Amino acid sequence: MGVAADLVRGRGAFDKHDWTEAHANLRAADARSRLEAEDLERLAIAAMLTGLEEESAQVFQRAHNAYLKSNETERAVRCAIHLIMSLVNRGEMAQAGGWLARSRRLLDDGQRDCVEQGYLLVPAALQTLMQGDVATASEMFERAIAIASRFEDHDLQAMGRLGRGQSLIGLGDVAAGVAYFDENMVSVTNGEISPIIAGVIYCAVIEGCRAIFDLRRAHEWTESLDHWCESQPGLVQFRGNCLTYRAQIMQLHGEWTEAIAEAGKASARLSTPRLQPAAGDAFYQLGELYRLRGDFSAAEAAFTQASHAGRSPHPGLALVRLTTGYVAEAAAAMRREREEAQVLVSRASILPAFVEVMLAAGDLAAAGEGAEELIAASATLNAPYLRALAAYAKGSVQLASGEHRQALDSLRGAVTLWRELDAPYEAARTRALIGLACRELGDAESAAMELDAAHRAFTSLGAAPDAARVEALSGKPAKPAGGLSAREVEVVRLIAAGKSNRSIATELFISEKTVARHVSNIFTKLGVSTRAAATAYAYEHGLQARRT
Repeated sequence: MGVAADLVRGRGAFDKHDWTEAHANLRAADARSRLEAEDLERLAIAAMLTGLEEESAQVFQRAHNAYLKSNETERAVRCAIHLIMSLVNRGEMAQAGGWLARSRRLLDDGQRDCVEQGYLLVPAALQTLMQGDVATASEMFERAIAIASRFEDHDLQAMGRLGRGQSLIGLGDVAAGVAYFDENMVSVTNGEISPIIAGVIYCAVIEGCRAIFDLRRAHEWTESLDHWCESQPGLVQFRGNCLTYRAQIMQLHGEWTEAIAEAGKASARLSTPRLQPAAGDAFYQLGELYRLRGDFSAAEAAFTQASHAGRSPHPGLALVRLTTGYVAEAAAAMRREREEAQVLVSRASILPAFVEVMLAAGDLAAAGEGAEELIAASATLNAPYLRALAAYAKGSVQLASGEHRQALDSLRGAVTLWRELDAPYEAARTRALIGLACRELGDAESAAMELDAAHRAFTSLGAAPDAARVEALSGKPAKPAGGLSAREVEVVRLIAAGKSNRSIATELFISEKTVARHVSNIFTKLGVSTRAAATAYAYEHGLQARRT
């Protein structure tokens, strides 16, 4: 009676999309008496949707074997397809290839006429896409869509459309690719797609929109994903890579504390139990948030972890180097990054930082080239976010070139776009440059107003380095250094540069114990308890070191 009751409750919860209840009851039933194939498949799905991916994989294998034992080959292959997709997402391509080969053999190497043949095309097409053969992958996804239409299978149609959209974007037809994304999202929000496939579609579409700088669409679908998740008890809201994209959108909207929490969750999930390919993006995002707040030691550590996971630490690390005074190192890194970025989207993501670093290095010609490239990329991709970046870059170069009137026009266009995108940090950076342009044009009152507005925005966000720079530009008198001694000022400058106690001891030719005492005294005098807070104080009071 216990097993039967657990099964009834588990099946009922499964049908209601209550994944916690479904998993608990089906697992209890399985512990009492091993489940049959169909209930094993339900348990595997519930485990997947509650974030238990390792357990899910094991149960999908059991369901696969159980279906084979009862001569239900197509259903056995369906279970294998879930395994294949999970393995591909984790970057375990050899195992995915093995399951793919086994599934093809089970379907008589393509001779059996069934919808599962279309499902097997999807991971094969994804592998082809990852290898760079975009045109062939696009054709494979089209074949999958045709099979799905013939068998009226909504899940396969959605997966085919997703891949086709990704391929079209890769081939440069962004508008057509996005149309496939939007069609898919309509199917998901209408409840036509099964939960596992819907989750995959959501995350992939958000990633695709973010990759082409269509952050408005990414934000819209992220909100839709929130509502979808809330409707299903126990559902793990976001996989690691989705958490990363969500953190990026939060960062754009000025929700930095929440974004740090999301990026931290993403990096943890994507590093356990093994390092997954998307972990690099999660660590990089965490580094960006620390960088903006002036916690350069934590930022450098996160960028280093991103590098270990296979993701370039730049431009974030180069911008840390720039802010802490290592201009030549930052310039060398960004020149190399620009040379290596051949794909339009990758190059566009590098160019804003490239322009900033080249201007700081005094290479006005290179900065101008970068700005023109960014303008061309924004025209091709036609995304408001990228257009705003391009207008900001153009205005920055014009300002540095002495074209103050033209700079003002470019920067005002940029700030209008930033406001429409609800991007307070980027808007504040732009207003700071507008203030400088107004000053150069003799409008001191407007300059002061723009710089003050930028400073207030930076302070509200916790962007200590930017707040300090604007304060310096405003010409306000330096605030007292908190009663620090000359030696303590030296130490706090090195803390702000991201140095450890050991590095500070070496640089100042004192013992590490003496450095620790100085750090303790600094914390007491400044009323802070962390190196990040001491760093923020250094930037707010002009104590940071500079190196050219």
